[in-house]
Amino acid sequence: MADSPLRQQLAACLETLARTASPATLHAYRRDLEALLAFLEERKIEDGAGLDVGLVRRFLGAERSRGLAPRSLARRRAAISHFANFLVKHGVLEHNPAELVPTPRQGAHLPKPLDVDQLARLLDTPHDGSPLALRDQAMLELFYSSGLRLAELAGLDLGDLEPRRVRVLGKGGKPRQVPVGRSARRALDAWLACRARLAAPEVTALFVGARGRRLGHRAIQKRLTEVARRRGLPEHLHPHRLRHSFASHLLESSQDLRAVQELLGHANLSTTQVYTKLDWQHLAASYDAAHPRARRRSDETRDA
Repeated sequence: MADSPLRQQLAACLETLARTASPATLHAYRRDLEALLAFLEERKIEDGAGLDVGLVRRFLGAERSRGLAPRSLARRRAAISHFANFLVKHGVLEHNPAELVPTPRQGAHLPKPLDVDQLARLLDTPHDGSPLALRDQAMLELFYSSGLRLAELAGLDLGDLEPRRVRVLGKGGKPRQVPVGRSARRALDAWLACRARLAAPEVTALFVGARGRRLGHRAIQKRLTEVARRRGLPEHLHPHRLRHSFASHLLESSQDLRAVQELLGHANLSTTQVYTKLDWQHLAASYDAAHPRARRRSDETRDA
């Protein structure tokens, strides 16, 4: 039996999205829209032309009733809105019904940042000097030094790294440059000196596993958790907590909200804040003046 128009429309929408979205976004939107598809098909709706405000509200209400968190509900609505815009663009709908449905309120779920002393103890704890330990140290330092997302760090290639900065591809395929602090640079240099012992010759990934291939998201998360446990951190550590610590510490020191916004790659820090683009020199100056591990130690200021 041939697919319904609704299934064909959804497949075409996801195919288009795959050209620009990250794998994580594509996976999430696919799951969200498949849930919407099941909801609509239960109601005998087999064409996107039947999507309206009432159905969007009832779908989100049903998802809320079964316990979906506000954050997940907001993403469901965003996925529906994307699909509806696709239908409008292709003449299936006259307007986007999701625009008339408010985004579910979300509480603040930012992880508690580690304090500077905790992070210093974690990052300065000696390790065994093996290639894997040097790699893990470089990942830890780079997460905190540059405020990277997990996907951004996992996607780094050798060519993205420069002496004092790194080029990353953020959400929605948006590129940006962020500084690399001195502590992170030293850790990266130590890792790069032994990387060839692990990496297959054709692999361009900055961080590779024991088998020489690019480290995946789950592997990176697992390594960070394990390193933090071995070094005596009493709390769970995950990449976003390092990113949040980066932002909190930098903001506390610099009070430069716009610089932090740019360094994190945020289009908006809140619904009332407007994205402001700063040039590289301003960003680098704010970073060097404020980030705890970007500063020179007193003995480093002397001529060698």
